[in-house]
Amino acid sequence: MADVNVPSNEYLQPNSIIDSDNEEIVNFARKAVANSVDPLEQARGIFYAARDSVLYDIRTPFFLPEHYKASNVLKRGRGYCVTKACLLCAMGRALGIPSRLGLADIRNRGASKQVIDMMGTDVFSYHGFTEFYLNGKWVKATPAFDSSVFQRHNIAPVEFDGSKDAIYPSHDLSGNPYVEYITYHGHFADVPLEDLLNGWRKHYGEDRVQFWMKYFTEDAAAADSGGDLRI
Repeated sequence: MADVNVPSNEYLQPNSIIDSDNEEIVNFARKAVANSVDPLEQARGIFYAARDSVLYDIRTPFFLPEHYKASNVLKRGRGYCVTKACLLCAMGRALGIPSRLGLADIRNRGASKQVIDMMGTDVFSYHGFTEFYLNGKWVKATPAFDSSVFQRHNIAPVEFDGSKDAIYPSHDLSGNPYVEYITYHGHFADVPLEDLLNGWRKHYGEDRVQFWMKYFTEDAAAADSGGDLRI
């Protein structure tokens, strides 16, 4: 029987979304690790580059494959958890580190009233993160929040050392409940976009998802032309 922990070759190969062979992705990854050849050091370097170089913004387009393409995320300089995880995944593969996308439902008890009103719930369905294969095991790395978000939400920054999972804290710095991981949807070599969208429709409702499709795209256009991101 095959060892299920041994990474499949697909976690090293580029595809249409995780375009790890893109020149800009390769250069960004190499710059983030300087001259390091140690996979753990490399993983740490690209984690912080993806975390803090791309702003976290939930008001980003999400319904087409091109919205998740790693090189497009890097170019735009902002994205939500799944798009940022795609970027980090591509950076890992560009350096020869087996990398895949992980998806889970989480309850964010620290979400602002504005976000909860927008979503209709404090549950974030199909939250995305990256998983790296390092030292014989898969390790989670969550690059979604840039450093400014941790300060605003009074939570400890998600730090990644390459040896243990880097996920959201269960409590904020005042001891209040923060994130609870509810359901793990699995890991993927590519974005399971139809599953994600169907999950959102089921969880948030078709009308709300259609509303986001329209207005998040308009927000993106405004941001790309120099408008206020309103993060």
